[in-house]
Amino acid sequence: MYRLYTNVVKTILHVRRKDVKNQIYELRTENNISQGALADKCKVSRQTINAIENNKYDPSLALAFRLAEVLGTTVDKLFLYKM
Repeated sequence: MYRLYTNVVKTILHVRRKDVKNQIYELRTENNISQGALADKCKVSRQTINAIENNKYDPSLALAFRLAEVLGTTVDKLFLYKM
């Protein structure tokens, strides 16, 4: 079930990447967290955080939840759908 849900989320994010705005940069700077510090807390590279912030990489569902937890928000608020 988890794998199916993950694949559905990845498909939605990939198909609608241009319509999804992530709030990682805004929340990270509001909390005075560097890309490196956020990367360390989420156990990924700084380059991965940079790519996600610049909408060049879609995080796994597990990473999306870790990012939301570290930034004190929820996944649905971290990734906003633009209409």
